[in-house]
Amino acid sequence: MSGYVILIQGDEQRWQQLSAEERAEIDAAHREFSRRAGDAIQASGELQGTETAVTLRRGPDGEPRAVDGPFTEAKEVVGGFYVIDVPTRAEAVELASLLAEARHDHSGVQVQPLVDHSAS
Repeated sequence: MSGYVILIQGDEQRWQQLSAEERAEIDAAHREFSRRAGDAIQASGELQGTETAVTLRRGPDGEPRAVDGPFTEAKEVVGGFYVIDVPTRAEAVELASLLAEARHDHSGVQVQPLVDHSAS
């Protein structure tokens, strides 16, 4: 098996303006994803808004320094994730395509393999 992270990205302001119908569509797609992925899901979560984030960066003294918020100027932010264990990249992409965020014009879904350190 191979591990993959699925990152759900989108426009945070647009997410806050979703209609009840759009939220219901997204929730239904996540339920279908979870049903189809089953035990392949190792972890998942929806992230709180970026206003709650803290980023650690090297400070002038070489020690980590906390800065409020994400340390990027990107319009799109990561809003949630899944970690799955499936045999192939194609299967990971197929499962990720079930998520409504892959079809909306204000979001996207990134599938990326995890590095396997178990053989090291």
